[in-house]
Amino acid sequence: MLVATLTFVATANAVVYTGARPVFVDAEPDSWCLDVDLVTDELARRAATGTLPRAVVAVDLYGQGPDYARLAPLCREYGVLLVEDAAESIGSRFAGRPAGSFGDIGVLSFNGNKLITTSGGGAVVLDDDLMADRMRSLSTQARQPVTHYEHTEIGFNYRLSNVLAALGRAQLATLEDRIVDRRATRTFYGQLFARWDGVVLNPIPDDQEPNCWLTCVTVDPAQAPFSAAELVVMLAEDGIESRPLWKPMHRQPVFAEAPRIGGAVSDRLFARGVTLPSNPNQPDFHQRVSAAIERLG
Repeated sequence: MLVATLTFVATANAVVYTGARPVFVDAEPDSWCLDVDLVTDELARRAATGTLPRAVVAVDLYGQGPDYARLAPLCREYGVLLVEDAAESIGSRFAGRPAGSFGDIGVLSFNGNKLITTSGGGAVVLDDDLMADRMRSLSTQARQPVTHYEHTEIGFNYRLSNVLAALGRAQLATLEDRIVDRRATRTFYGQLFARWDGVVLNPIPDDQEPNCWLTCVTVDPAQAPFSAAELVVMLAEDGIESRPLWKPMHRQPVFAEAPRIGGAVSDRLFARGVTLPSNPNQPDFHQRVSAAIERLG
């Protein structure tokens, strides 16, 4: 499978769970998401040799997505399944359509740090009744529809409890308000860092309305008075947690032998990128962050 390299490890782990082999594909700089040009070239090359992948796994990174207007038709042209990892983008809209609706399968996350949380777990969204029934069966230990316990294949226990599902559904009523707050946080950071050349917020493609799940910056040490690593340390001195962007999968020790296509863009983003605290409901959030940034110079 072709898999975006700039992501959390869960994306790649899910591929390995199926017995498939991930081939990591670089990001493109305008969205930080899967580079569709690289996917285009790779699918053409593989089609010529009869070695097309079973799927392309795209990732909606930090709330924004890749160019699905090109990627989705491309996958259909080659008969390759498109899986949209929308774990970070619930409530986002790309070209007017909701995140999670572009792939043959979309995957949402309700982890504790997401805009909607059930403390863990997630959901799969798709428009294929047969595939949906298959997933329901596998997620409930693949029990056969008979009165006794009958199993003809290995299943899993991937169910979200009714109580936690109800908790998640209740939060849908306030999802838009939560997105408004995250977008305001991005604006807040944009104003704070505007004083320095070389400190740039994560880019948003023109046709996208991201949920701004997390606000990130890249720091060019040749222009800014500090590096990304120094920014993380200086914020930590004020008790404010930040961290680098996702470390690319092709740089992870567990995937050291996995093939990759490109990687320079993701490597540069990891070296220069910082993920900033983005939950505005923390006590004195704006005051504490503002004071810390002011001390940077």
